[in-house]
Amino acid sequence: MIIMTRRGFLFRVSGAVGAMTLTGGGDVFSQAARTRSKGVDVSPAEDLMREHGLLRRILLVYRQWIGRLAMNRIADIETLADSQKIVRSFVEDYHEMLEEDYVFPMLKKAGKLTGTVDELLKQHQAGRKLTDISTRLSNAESLTVSENRARLSGSLLDFILMYEPHAAREDTVVFPAFHQILSEKEYDDLGDAFEKKEQELFGQNGFEKMVDRVAAIEKKLEIYDLSIFTPRG
Repeated sequence: MIIMTRRGFLFRVSGAVGAMTLTGGGDVFSQAARTRSKGVDVSPAEDLMREHGLLRRILLVYRQWIGRLAMNRIADIETLADSQKIVRSFVEDYHEMLEEDYVFPMLKKAGKLTGTVDELLKQHQAGRKLTDISTRLSNAESLTVSENRARLSGSLLDFILMYEPHAAREDTVVFPAFHQILSEKEYDDLGDAFEKKEQELFGQNGFEKMVDRVAAIEKKLEIYDLSIFTPRG
């Protein structure tokens, strides 16, 4: 197995129910079910996994910026700042809070994946600290200093190298285990709770709005066209 280190990567480049139990939270889930928007139902795992897809697109933006910083190309720095705002508001303050308020406590209560959950929680905290660092540095004045460009690159790379395995482990291990410990009704009601929370924070079609924001950033950086990632020849 090959592990991409910071040095190797740079060389190649030139986010409230904590103690809620399943039995005690039924009223909340039922209320959420009554307020769920009409349309295609999305399961809790699918909801969380598509949000991981959004995060992965932001990681591509971060990769692009590591390359730009290495060449001291800091024009359009607002695209990085906008990406960090999405990470803070949608990933850390919404997506990760769903995991911390629902998924992780229920798994630990069931005695499932407790060590994995503990490490994922540590990574959430580490990710927020990295976002704090990179947000402070993502402005044109700061990036006139070479040490700040290097520190920003390092924080972006640390974020990428942590969240790629983080999201993959949740998608392939944590979310399937979470589904297994719930009845189908509990699982369906939880999807309604997720939808309700998203609407409270971001309005109708909150996820779709975030996708559009990321797409606008990708277009500005000229990485929106999927064909540019297709090998030639």
